[in-house]
Amino acid sequence: MNNKQTKFIFVLGGVISGLGKGIASASIGYLLKGKGLNVTIMKLDPYLNLDPGTMNPYQHGEVFVLDDGSETDLDLGHYERFIDSNMTKNNNTTTGQIYESVLEKERKGDYLGQTIQVIPHITNEIKSKVYSINKSNNFDVVIVEVGGTVGDIESLPFLETIRQIRIEQGKDNVFISHVTLLPYVDASEELKTKPTQHSVMKLREIGLEPDMIFCRTSNEISKSVKDKISLFCSVSPSHVIEASDVKSIYEVPLLFHKQNVEDLILNDLKFKTNKSNINELEKFIYRFKNPQESVDIALCGKYTELPDAYKSVLEAFIHSGVENNAKVSIKWINTEKLESSDSLKNELDNIHGIMVLPGFGDRGIKGKIEAAKYSRKFKVPYFGICLGLQIAVIEFAKNVCGIKDAYSSEFKDTTNSVIDLMLNQKNINKKGATMRLGAYDCNLKMNSLAYKAYNSEKILERHRHRYEVNNNYRKVLESNGMIFSGINEKLDLVEIIELENHPWFIGCQFHPELKSRVNKAHPLFKDFVKASINYKKNNVK
Repeated sequence: MNNKQTKFIFVLGGVISGLGKGIASASIGYLLKGKGLNVTIMKLDPYLNLDPGTMNPYQHGEVFVLDDGSETDLDLGHYERFIDSNMTKNNNTTTGQIYESVLEKERKGDYLGQTIQVIPHITNEIKSKVYSINKSNNFDVVIVEVGGTVGDIESLPFLETIRQIRIEQGKDNVFISHVTLLPYVDASEELKTKPTQHSVMKLREIGLEPDMIFCRTSNEISKSVKDKISLFCSVSPSHVIEASDVKSIYEVPLLFHKQNVEDLILNDLKFKTNKSNINELEKFIYRFKNPQESVDIALCGKYTELPDAYKSVLEAFIHSGVENNAKVSIKWINTEKLESSDSLKNELDNIHGIMVLPGFGDRGIKGKIEAAKYSRKFKVPYFGICLGLQIAVIEFAKNVCGIKDAYSSEFKDTTNSVIDLMLNQKNINKKGATMRLGAYDCNLKMNSLAYKAYNSEKILERHRHRYEVNNNYRKVLESNGMIFSGINEKLDLVEIIELENHPWFIGCQFHPELKSRVNKAHPLFKDFVKASINYKKNNVK
């Protein structure tokens, strides 16, 4: 379905942050794509950082890396997983990027001596970013999520820009969705609409009115409550959408579909609508809720109290669990607690698969090494991502190759740095956007576990790291039973390692979790879960 005029859907949030604007945006995208439309989604982030690459995971969650090497907001992961489309650097813009661009133009003299102001220079730059995403793809619909909450001083330039875009493009081509909180007060036993009303009032002060309101709530919304919101917020009752809690985020598109969200939006935007295609998602949710198997996976890392730091890993386990007809139960393990034999036994004795998670810094490293040793020794399926590969190499060098001081130069100086910086990383002082980032080729060894998982000789995977397997130690590692099953031939770097005489032991230098999708689980995650199920069946106590 093509239309010369690209339509814009803006998704804004009110009352509090964390209401799920990203999931709402991704769900709308999924439903519109199911209608046959060419859709993309972008995120406008109000913070002054150029990207989230240098931000603490406790503040921002994981950094989602794209094929082009861009470090972006974790919501772009939701976009890719839902609409099955690769994003680019154009899909994420921060206030920092906007101001940097404007100031660079001012220094070059592009503004011909004008006084640089938020209006029109900053707002024009934001408009340029929003419009430019459509230049080469001719999208039918561009969905734009604005980070933060209406009323935040940081997001005001973005909201003013949306007001201008609506004037320029016309109301038939711009649709505004507002995600708000509809709390239930136990004392009075009723849903309270005032937070939503006040949020919409704030939106009106800025010059915007919502076309649709998504009410985040834990309770069913009655007709009378919908009518009240409709009356006070000037939207049709049919456009007051119940966004209630669900067991899986992948149910959200189905929840919206039951309320005709996609048809309501497309009718307002003057699109002719086709029948919705949601069969695959319905099958996915059925299998998610009705697994035939169960398996317990230990996730060993340093941010285990903050699941958002590993958001893509968790989603990849959902996808791979469904494809294996299994419920994957996660056991979070802070590796600082794995430094004694007793704690290892207590934490890992009834586990069917062990993953050592990516991360930076030396906190909990000894425990991660012990987890890799446990997996190797007792033949428990092991999956190490990025740092998880490096840990497996260090453990193998120490305990199998006899290199007792084997370590990574990231953590301490040693005569045997089996993990070391690449030469082109050694003189870098800046932190932001200086790692090996984005998609790199990898050639797979025939008949290896990796080759069997991918069923391909060459793959393309996303990276985010500085340290690599030291090529000076490849011969001794290989002679003792380590298999280098994935190599980047251009850079001559190890990408995947396996172990001889182990049912399933893989470490990869890249981040496979970033490319797992609904109904398209990543091959390594899929095979890891399968191997863990087999281990459980063969090792029932």
